[in-house]
Amino acid sequence: MAFQCQRDCYVKEFVTSVVSCSPAELKHEVNGKKETLKGFNVKLQDTILFPEGGGQPDDHGLIRDVPVLRVTRQGPEAVHFVSSPLEVGQEVQVKVDWERRFDHMQQHSGQHLITALADTMFGYKTTSWDLGRQRSTIELDIPCVKPAQLQALEEAINERIRAHVPVTVQLLSIDDPAVEKVRSRGLPEDHAGPIRIIDIEGVDANMCCGTHVSNLSHLQVIKLLGTEKGKKNKTNLIFLAGNRVLKYAEKSYSTERSLVSLLKTGPDEHVEAVDKLQKSVKLLQKTNLSLLRDMAVLIAQNFKNNPQRSNFFSLHKKEGDNEFMNIIANEINTEETLVFLTVGEEKGPGLFLLAGPSGPVAETGPQVLDMLQGKGAGKNGRFQGKANSLARRGEVEAFLQRHCKHHTSEEE
Repeated sequence: MAFQCQRDCYVKEFVTSVVSCSPAELKHEVNGKKETLKGFNVKLQDTILFPEGGGQPDDHGLIRDVPVLRVTRQGPEAVHFVSSPLEVGQEVQVKVDWERRFDHMQQHSGQHLITALADTMFGYKTTSWDLGRQRSTIELDIPCVKPAQLQALEEAINERIRAHVPVTVQLLSIDDPAVEKVRSRGLPEDHAGPIRIIDIEGVDANMCCGTHVSNLSHLQVIKLLGTEKGKKNKTNLIFLAGNRVLKYAEKSYSTERSLVSLLKTGPDEHVEAVDKLQKSVKLLQKTNLSLLRDMAVLIAQNFKNNPQRSNFFSLHKKEGDNEFMNIIANEINTEETLVFLTVGEEKGPGLFLLAGPSGPVAETGPQVLDMLQGKGAGKNGRFQGKANSLARRGEVEAFLQRHCKHHTSEEE
């Protein structure tokens, strides 16, 4: 069967009745973490909320005042996941999140148009597509697309949009001979009912279950952002359609104004200004590394030249790296001295190095690692790694000093 959202994609509110409501769970991601929500699967007599399919995400909306968190298709039926139960048999009003729906309509119809013209003009076949949250991608069965071809394709696409070409929906029986002439990547195994054809007049006829605009003029504009290398010798064509182009322009302008303020140059000089800054930063980093190496040698020599030096040396420096610590350890005679070095934020994450006689290092290394909440390993009188927190650095230092005194007394 065709849902109301497929019969008329522009309906924003709809009255129907609840057919069934059963307890269910929904697995989804929140801030990168997988969570399981308890709720209810609701089936309606009919729906204006599109269930995900054909490369198009599902709609969001409300049944009465209850948010619909997911809509999926089970054979000929749409299943709506909600957090609160609904009474079977009651009449309910369904509202669609129109901003999300219209965005999906623009991207999906845009994909049909791009796919059709890429095939007609250059013979490039679409093998798959992805309707992303910010931009969409069409996978073309071709190793690369030339810049001139991309420009010609974009011009042809927007010419069709300006021509107000109608987009209509046809429903055909599966044994209709006309089905054979329609572009398709196949039907799902659980398909039921008539075949739905999206017909862009004079441009394309394609088998599809998704929601679409009724006229190409509703796409407003399409921008082909560029291409990327795809899988298996294919090319990913990245595009924006409709309101996404306007949002992209608004965001780009906002970024441009911020860069003007930061770089103190006009937009045409931004690339050159950033290039100069990067070269300056690289030079400063190189100079800084050279100074750190020299400082490491001086720190070690200063310790070695102290006639009252002990058999334990400890140092923390906010700026530094593994090389800085290893230079100090190499300059100091670690066969006689236990060296504990750290770099990074005083109470935050950082790096550490424990060097000295193999016995004491092997004995104390694991405990140091535990106290710094770190990860690392050691061998041949060196134990080093990353510290998640240097907050207990003072405790580690005291622990190592006690160990040195105990080890010295045992030797005496």
